[in-house]
Amino acid sequence: MADKPHMNLIFIGHVDHGKSTTVGRLFYETGAISDRDLAKYKEIAAQVNRPTFEFAFLMDSLKEERERGITIDIAHRDFQTDKYYFTVIDAPGHKDFVKNMITGASQADAAVLVVSAVDGVMAQTREHAILANVLGIRQIVVGINKMDAAKFEQSKYEEAKKGVSDLLKGLGYKVENILFVPYSALEGSNVAKKPTTMPWYSGPSLLDAINAFTVPPKPMDKPLRLPIQDVFSISGFGTVPVGRVETGVMKPGDKIVLMPSGLSAEVKSIEMHHKQLNQAEPGDNVGFNIKGIEKKDIKRGDVVGSPSNPPTVAAEFTAQIIVLHHQNVIAKGYTPVFHVHTAQIACTITDILEKKDPKTGQVLEKNPETIKTGDIAVIKVKPTKPLVIEKAADFPQLGSFAIRDMGETVGAGKVIEVTPRQQ
Repeated sequence: MADKPHMNLIFIGHVDHGKSTTVGRLFYETGAISDRDLAKYKEIAAQVNRPTFEFAFLMDSLKEERERGITIDIAHRDFQTDKYYFTVIDAPGHKDFVKNMITGASQADAAVLVVSAVDGVMAQTREHAILANVLGIRQIVVGINKMDAAKFEQSKYEEAKKGVSDLLKGLGYKVENILFVPYSALEGSNVAKKPTTMPWYSGPSLLDAINAFTVPPKPMDKPLRLPIQDVFSISGFGTVPVGRVETGVMKPGDKIVLMPSGLSAEVKSIEMHHKQLNQAEPGDNVGFNIKGIEKKDIKRGDVVGSPSNPPTVAAEFTAQIIVLHHQNVIAKGYTPVFHVHTAQIACTITDILEKKDPKTGQVLEKNPETIKTGDIAVIKVKPTKPLVIEKAADFPQLGSFAIRDMGETVGAGKVIEVTPRQQ
């Protein structure tokens, strides 16, 4: 496992376009699940009256998800190709669960954007693509799924491809570098093997396209930053926080500091997928056993760093945002929830400094009173509680965020400047 480069891969796209089924099919085709496992999932699918959902159930292991047929939380599973060792983050497409998708996307190195050949670009296709872009996912494969439902017709594929191309071009992606792959997750056509159903298609299978991703450079020379996703208390072990190393390196024996609390501890051991590590590097999802801090003093959204270069806790910050969707206008004093790495904290927009032209980036207006859907603006923000956030230029993974309010993603942005809290 350790011999192959590791990548975090996220499957995004509209609800019901077949993300979970795609993942399940890939696992089956790469031998990550056996025929016996599949038979078991088929049986469960029949019991809850959802035939054809067996592949999806591999990821949707929560009972409630099985009964509702949608993905709620983020599932992590692993599969290997001849080239890479992938951790798959299966993100919810359902709009109630976008906040979980944001947490997932902030950890991904690459994405497969799943689009139904029958429906084409839908609301969440657009929203997920925008968030993937803002959260810094540069590598995307577009999977045009449900080709079986589209009778494997080339015209249906071309139509869906054009819709997605236009969407991604508008976000600044270089569409000529993106692979578009028609396939049927349900039938397994063109998922891992070349299809017999689409004589008009000569490109890669979905598995080949995923194999063409490149491992992003690992910022190992930067200071340690590891946002906490979860924390456990394991008998005989003590406190075990879990998270992904974004920058830097962490080794057993290291002294670490947790911000915003400022508590310090020593790392006793580090584990990934039930194997001990001598060091955790950027991209590794790890659990680590620490001495000196109790479980109750650590929470999701805390960030681990080194005592010599602790993560920045913001008194306030300046950011550039795009307003994706808001019923009316946004003015000073507006306090939605900011999702930054694994933290979710209400923050107040204290000032709107300028409004920019989305196409050219030129300043259209200084100090506007309000901003609305479609606007790009530079704002000043004050967190209502202590929040670790960094300049996107220094730590892109800790400097991008999504803004949510009333169950919707209102906007997304990047941090330009941080004024640290006085200790």
